[in-house]
Amino acid sequence: MNKLPPKANLDHLKKQAKALLRLYRNGDAAAIARFIHHLPAAAHRTESEVVALQLRLHDAQSCIAREYGFPSWAELSVHVEASGLAHHEQAVLIRRWLDLAYGGDVTGTYLAARPRVAVQLLHNHPDLIATDAYVACAAGHLETVSRTATTDPDWLHRAGGPLNLPPLVAVTHSCLGQLPEVTTQLRECAQHLLQAGANPNQHIGNRLPPASLATPNEMEPLSALYGAAGVIRDPALTELLLKAGADPNDGESLYHSLENPDCTRLLLRHGARVAGTNALRRALDMPDPTALELLLAHGGDANEPAGEGPTKTWGAPLLRAIAVRRSPRHIAALLAAGADPKAQTADGVSAWRLATQVGLPEVVALLRTYGAEEKLTADDEFVAACARADASEARRIQTRYPDLPGSLPEDRLRLLPDTAAWGSRAAVKVMVELGWPIDARGGDWDASALNHAVFSGDAELTAFLLAHGASWRETQGFGDNVLGTLSWASVNEPTGPENPDWTGCARALMAHGLPKVEQDPSNPQRLLIEGRPTRFSEEVTEVLLAAGGVTAE
Repeated sequence: MNKLPPKANLDHLKKQAKALLRLYRNGDAAAIARFIHHLPAAAHRTESEVVALQLRLHDAQSCIAREYGFPSWAELSVHVEASGLAHHEQAVLIRRWLDLAYGGDVTGTYLAARPRVAVQLLHNHPDLIATDAYVACAAGHLETVSRTATTDPDWLHRAGGPLNLPPLVAVTHSCLGQLPEVTTQLRECAQHLLQAGANPNQHIGNRLPPASLATPNEMEPLSALYGAAGVIRDPALTELLLKAGADPNDGESLYHSLENPDCTRLLLRHGARVAGTNALRRALDMPDPTALELLLAHGGDANEPAGEGPTKTWGAPLLRAIAVRRSPRHIAALLAAGADPKAQTADGVSAWRLATQVGLPEVVALLRTYGAEEKLTADDEFVAACARADASEARRIQTRYPDLPGSLPEDRLRLLPDTAAWGSRAAVKVMVELGWPIDARGGDWDASALNHAVFSGDAELTAFLLAHGASWRETQGFGDNVLGTLSWASVNEPTGPENPDWTGCARALMAHGLPKVEQDPSNPQRLLIEGRPTRFSEEVTEVLLAAGGVTAE
């Protein structure tokens, strides 16, 4: 692994990536070998296979980042930017470091935490731990935490530091706890604070915008337990707090614990109530049914009434589970817990018909055993054929009923964006080719198929939709268009999509009529599109500027 220079320059690193890409395109064996060794997409391939990949600038940047020990170019960029603050006052560096250690609900921004970058910075600036108690809390440095608590016993009970955090919250909300090498240290710090008298129910108000660090939303308290169970998701730290008296019914911990059912199990064992938390519906977002089974076994209502938002669209949990294509095991758990097998959506679509519409034959068969079978109409058969990407059957039905799909009600037409959100590319293509309205909105954030494709980084589907008339101006439920979707996804890199290619999505958009792209003269990290400033990832920015004949500064 190469060692990053102490005063690394991002422009110089960009030039390294461009030079690597030139060598690769010229067939340089050493350059190809670097890709094979460091880039996952090129690993275990032959030279000719790597050449055939037609790697691009973002691949070269990723390779450079990995050569320096960073998992992505975004991580490397943030590290270089933060390291550049070293010549400023130490308070500036500390504040930036804390931004990297915590998520937006603590820092008051939309920026994601970068725990690995934070750890790298500490290696370069170990003095930060010894001089700042809040850096020590986030890094799990017991010696400094202990010394501070001994010197100032009242420190245990008050909020402070640049982020105005109580010490126990500062420890349990640190995203460094997601790294195995730091988890144990944070547990030790939490245990020391509790033994010294810290209140296990310390909390802060949520700072996520539109709230802020200065004006947190006190109606959404974020407890120390929520940090342990819902941010770090560490069962040992969760149990430590629960045994010390932390309240499991804090309004957030159970809901956010579900990605680690071991944390969920502990909360339920210590009296967490399922009702009123929306945790059961959140469990339907999990591909693993374990969390759902736990909630149902501890009083979760399999017929829980729908609230507002996407849950209201589908109604009962069984319908929601079917709509988001959960496994037969999810469905079986709900039915075994008493879910009504004949539940219907607000538009009168039954669970059985919905299962046929979204292409879940195993669920259809399971519902049949509960007596839920119905006679399907031609509309139902057509929708079901589209959902399972059976183009020949769908065309056969369409020949008999040429008004399809135009005659379908709105709740059926949303199956196109819903299917795009599930990632069923083949079914989306069948629907579009058969004439489904391409700008129909659906999915959990009320967006068009193009928005969902871009969010997932599905460049192939993005290009297909654009070629069939989709527009980058299509809006979504957050009030933005497809460029806003690309901006958010490329900057924040959501974990759901598999092998996302946001640069490929950007190229597809540029090839289908995106307006002129210019660099924002007031902020080099943003682009101007029709006069509107928008920020994208480094890689996407490079693509958009290059396509417009502009070179990034």
